Amino acid sequence: MMGLMASQETRTRTTTTARTSATPDARTSGDGTARAWRTRLLVVGIVLAAMNLRPAITSLGALLEEVRDGLGMSGSVAGLLTSVPPLCFAVFGVTAPRLARRFGAGAVVCAGMAAIGTGLLIRPYVGGTAAFLATSALALMGIAVSNVLMPVIVKRHFPDRVGSMTGLYSMALALGTATAAAVTVPLTDALGGNWQTGLAVWAAVAAAAVLPWLSFARERDTAQDGNAAARADDGPGRDGRAAAEAPALRITRSRTAWALAVFFGLQATAAYITMGWMAQIYRDAGVPAGTAGLLLAVTMVMGVPLAFVIPRLATRLPQQGPIVLVLGVSGLVGYAGLYFAPAAGAWAWALLLGVANCAFPLALTMVGMRARSGAGVAQLSAFAQSTGYLISIPGPLLVGVLYQHSGGWGLPIALMAGLMIPQTVVGVLAGRDRTVEDEAARR
Repeated sequence: MMGLMASQETRTRTTTTARTSATPDARTSGDGTARAWRTRLLVVGIVLAAMNLRPAITSLGALLEEVRDGLGMSGSVAGLLTSVPPLCFAVFGVTAPRLARRFGAGAVVCAGMAAIGTGLLIRPYVGGTAAFLATSALALMGIAVSNVLMPVIVKRHFPDRVGSMTGLYSMALALGTATAAAVTVPLTDALGGNWQTGLAVWAAVAAAAVLPWLSFARERDTAQDGNAAARADDGPGRDGRAAAEAPALRITRSRTAWALAVFFGLQATAAYITMGWMAQIYRDAGVPAGTAGLLLAVTMVMGVPLAFVIPRLATRLPQQGPIVLVLGVSGLVGYAGLYFAPAAGAWAWALLLGVANCAFPLALTMVGMRARSGAGVAQLSAFAQSTGYLISIPGPLLVGVLYQHSGGWGLPIALMAGLMIPQTVVGVLAGRDRTVEDEAARR
């Protein structure tokens, strides 16, 4: 009897010990599963956010003629409208690191998606050009802060997969851009032909993007490295607190930072001229409105596969100059075709200009490669994007003025082609294998 009780006690003790010893493993396993799901949710949030970074612009480009007629805009005012995106990106983008330090990158992106949705919902119905511009600026403000923080979030959470994750959200960005360009006109027709409804419907996509970011909006520590969400990737053995307290880089001392900013600005100039005016160029050449929207969509959709391939290729090369050259030549050939035979070779020019527009994901990738730390990436991203968008402001406006006063597209297309040459030169300089930290320290 005593032996039986001792045996049972031994078994009970062994079982209890086994359970106790198993508890940390179970807890660790549970934590690992939770982290894996949060990582997946973050990826979904990044993709949805990226898909909302351009429909506010390309949906308007597809219906620009209808909006001009509805609001009584001249060509010059329409050119001003197409210059609003880079202006907002420059003005509001520079505030993103400061906002992220205070509230967290997740909260800022979440608020950015909400601002996009609100602006897109109300701008078609406010009436008047000034109010239309103001509500567009609200949506573009949300885009601006998200533009800057996407490379920072990728650098912090995926330090070993910068190329593939940059490619993923660049691909999602291109997909959203192309979809808005392609379906806005037929969707407007299906909804009764009212351009206001055709523009407002994109607010629903932005509302969907808010949902996954709600989970990260309360995590202020996700973006509280010294310069916006960059603590975890400062290198093995590096104290995160020391990194957070490190002095800010004097980014303006880096020649690479300036080259990257100018490259970013010139590619943004080309992109916003394309998004704002390309459909109109085709329509004036005799292409139907629906087909013109599809041609713009083709230009944008080229970024879907290439935005995934180019960043991965760029991270494998010590210098990104060869990629810059390929993109520049594609742009020059595309503009030449658009000048001499806009309707006859419309699809070929759309494809070539789509390849040239992939300078955007390349620029984002170089932002992540030209700085060693997350803090450096945050500063470089804010500097390159804000300065670059300032540089790009006159381009779309100048195209509108040239178009109105010359009565054709010859001079505007010549301007676009001419800007491609300095873009290629500074892109090669920005693609050299060096970091802004080293250059700032030397100078």
